[in-house]
Amino acid sequence: MAAAASPTAALPKTSPIPPKHSLKPTTFAAFPHAPPRPPPLALSASPDRPKVPAFVARGGSVDDQVGCGDDCDKPREECGVVGIFGDPEAARLSFLALHALQHRGQEGAGIVSVQNKVLHSVTGVGLVSEVFTSSKLDQLPGSSAIGHVRYSTAGSSMLKNVQPFVAGYKFGSVGVAHNGNLVNYKTLRAELEESGSIFNTSSDTEVVLHLIAISKARPFFVRIIEACERLKGAYSMVFLTEDKLVALRDPHGFRPLVMGRRSNGAYVFASETCALDLIEATYVRDVNPGEVVVVDKDGEHNLCLLTQPQLKQCIFEHIYFALPNSVVFGKSVYESRSKYGEILATESPVDCDVVIPVPDSGVVAALGFAKKIGVPFQLGLIRSHYVGRTFIEPNQSIRDFGVKLKLAPVRGILEGKRVVVVDDSIVRGTTSSKIVRLIREAGAKEVHMRIASPPIIASCYYGVDTPSSEELISNRMTVEEIRDYIGSDSLAFLSFDSLKKYLGPNSPDFCYACFSGNYPVKPTEEKVKRVGDFLDDGLNGSIESLNSGWVKAPIEKAEVVGKIS
Repeated sequence: MAAAASPTAALPKTSPIPPKHSLKPTTFAAFPHAPPRPPPLALSASPDRPKVPAFVARGGSVDDQVGCGDDCDKPREECGVVGIFGDPEAARLSFLALHALQHRGQEGAGIVSVQNKVLHSVTGVGLVSEVFTSSKLDQLPGSSAIGHVRYSTAGSSMLKNVQPFVAGYKFGSVGVAHNGNLVNYKTLRAELEESGSIFNTSSDTEVVLHLIAISKARPFFVRIIEACERLKGAYSMVFLTEDKLVALRDPHGFRPLVMGRRSNGAYVFASETCALDLIEATYVRDVNPGEVVVVDKDGEHNLCLLTQPQLKQCIFEHIYFALPNSVVFGKSVYESRSKYGEILATESPVDCDVVIPVPDSGVVAALGFAKKIGVPFQLGLIRSHYVGRTFIEPNQSIRDFGVKLKLAPVRGILEGKRVVVVDDSIVRGTTSSKIVRLIREAGAKEVHMRIASPPIIASCYYGVDTPSSEELISNRMTVEEIRDYIGSDSLAFLSFDSLKKYLGPNSPDFCYACFSGNYPVKPTEEKVKRVGDFLDDGLNGSIESLNSGWVKAPIEKAEVVGKIS
């Protein structure tokens, strides 16, 4: 089918780093505390869009690709993490922080705390409020804790696989919570199993624990560095030991991780600043790409994980995943989305009577769009808050009527009007077509769709679950064909060039793989993940299901896009 348009501060003297990992005794200036970050984003369709690499494609009929229902029509963020050190209510504060990060995962949650050199763990399947009760939190004593929320894409939710994971090794115990995805997971797992390692889950996070356990390095955080030297892909992780909390991001900085402080001096790490806000922690800075932050009784110690390549931060954090009140990659998400809407209105204006959003993710962009063209903004679709976000709830049984469960049109606003509907993205087009139909049935005279991101033409391998490339409607159809499919009077996407222009000199610091098919770190496995059908996310159990979730692909030499400094 035709593709559519479109480091290092001084470490404690008692913990020297072995020569292998010698780091120049420079100040932390190499990692400024408030690094300038890229501006917001914006995009549209371009007829000469690059063809998506073969290793992300999967076959299947068009009916199969577009017939999975409403829940397929948004990318799926896989998880959120939190870490707290030095607060007597660490577990309860972690619980609240996870609540603030609930939008990043609704299938499983867990917290691990430490007291008297013993790690305590409570994990469960379900929402944060369902997993943790007051009595459960009482089982998590201590002044340090880490937590995790996760989204599952397929299979049964298995309690033993919910993070944070806890493991014992020669010198003690360690807990870990991970946001991201490793593209060389299968190779590492096979190598470890060949050496005698036994795995309990299908999660790539477990590989990290095995690599730490077999390391001969001392102290502990050097084990982490050695392990991470083997990893390829996206990872923002928090580790908890008997006396330390360690936070780190991969050298590309794919997934966000911020650091804050509470008034009592406690350290807080989280995927988004909205978690800091809820527990009254003050944002200090981002954990920098390639940085390891070690916090113990002596305070904060910083070191460089690996040579830092070109940053490749996930653009979709600003388009869809993060909450509007968060600051991600040093930039206000609200400001970004509002600007996307304004740019979209400038690029693709249309005569209309009212501008409405697809709630909730389209609200801020729609506000920007309406402001720019001087047309009233109205809530023409009312969202039910008693059903999970479309892209998170994976229960097949409600997909056929998911849109009607969640969105109700307001006839008084729509009837007889020329309506502009603003949404953040289109994945398969199934939800968009039903939304257009709902609005028409409410009496709208015209329905014009405006999408505040460029067309998504490729799958993500860095911690976001998206369908295979052939299931993505923008990879199979032109903009006009998509318009016809969803039934709108007109359709326009934010242009890729405008998005990069708005980001200005920071544009190269973002990953656009889902829009271009150009991967900063290409998967090198003989088999690659068939995203959308299976995810090795630790909530899916058997080895059989693991094997069935991979498909043959050409073996390509690893390729890193961007200048190595």
